[in-house]
Amino acid sequence: MKTPKILFILKRREDYDPEKHTVNGLSTGLFNSASFMADMLINSGIEAVLEIAIDNNCIDRLVTKHRPTHVIIEALWVVPTKFTVLTKLHPSVNWIIRIHSELPFLAGEGMAINWLGDYSQFPKVFVGVNAPRVLDEIQTYLQIKNQWTTEQTGKKVFYLPNYYPQAYVSKEYKINSEYINIGCYGAVRPLKNHLPQAIAAIKFADYIGKKLNFHINGGRIEMKGDPVMQNLRSLFMQLHDTGHRLISDDWVPRDEFLSVCGKLDIGLQVSFSETFNIVGADIISQGVPLVGSIEIPWMDEKYTARAQYGEEIYNCLLITHQDPQKNVKRNQRLLTEYTNQTNEIWIRQFTKEF
Repeated sequence: MKTPKILFILKRREDYDPEKHTVNGLSTGLFNSASFMADMLINSGIEAVLEIAIDNNCIDRLVTKHRPTHVIIEALWVVPTKFTVLTKLHPSVNWIIRIHSELPFLAGEGMAINWLGDYSQFPKVFVGVNAPRVLDEIQTYLQIKNQWTTEQTGKKVFYLPNYYPQAYVSKEYKINSEYINIGCYGAVRPLKNHLPQAIAAIKFADYIGKKLNFHINGGRIEMKGDPVMQNLRSLFMQLHDTGHRLISDDWVPRDEFLSVCGKLDIGLQVSFSETFNIVGADIISQGVPLVGSIEIPWMDEKYTARAQYGEEIYNCLLITHQDPQKNVKRNQRLLTEYTNQTNEIWIRQFTKEF
């Protein structure tokens, strides 16, 4: 009996430098996400493999090499017209464009809506979405555009949530110095909401009598994030005499990043738009308490805040500081429940037709 074989294809980052980037570090969070998915499928008895493409012209070679039943294109980077050629060269393959963002983020990708509409015209091209809200929005758009029935829409646009490996560590929460280390990692872009989080963290550190080390990743500024970075630097320059500091940490391979996360006292991920938030999962997996956005689907609501309300972020930091182990325990449990459901959803999606 024929069984599914899944090929994940990611696009190599535009700023790739062989001296700075490892082959497996090309797409950072997106690569990690796809790797987790592939490993999950393999562990469930489904064959899966991941490849990196330089551009659209690599896809035919990779599909010919692996001969999959399904190809999952991670994120929007394949021009729709390419499928005119690919669907003829590989008529038995099902192609899935997997979306990782809510509409506020997709709105910053000028081609997103046009490409999704064009993809829907190919019978063997489907859309996988990793969050319920954007799933409903894309289904609504494409159902009305194509005059599909509800059943047709569900077959063409479906839910494929993120997975995260359940490898957790425990850590004693003990601040031994005059500094508290709070990490607000991730690409610097407006929707990541760095500045309000920094001010809330400063207020919190001041209240508990500590100086703040506010950790960010400074090497990746996206989607007009330059003013955000400029204001972050200005904030801490203006507060220089208070001892609060902005610390820009380098992007590093995942094993090293997990080690960096483990050295934090608290993680912050109160962004405007999220569908999963791997950085938050990395932080909580290392036994470090996390204050996150209400957008993060697996987090305990007690430790989430609305991005535009600095006072909510501050209050969540206080609650977390009072009982950090409870924060970690509850969020690790909920993350486990979420990823168990993910496993079931993916297996059901890729075995039902076989």
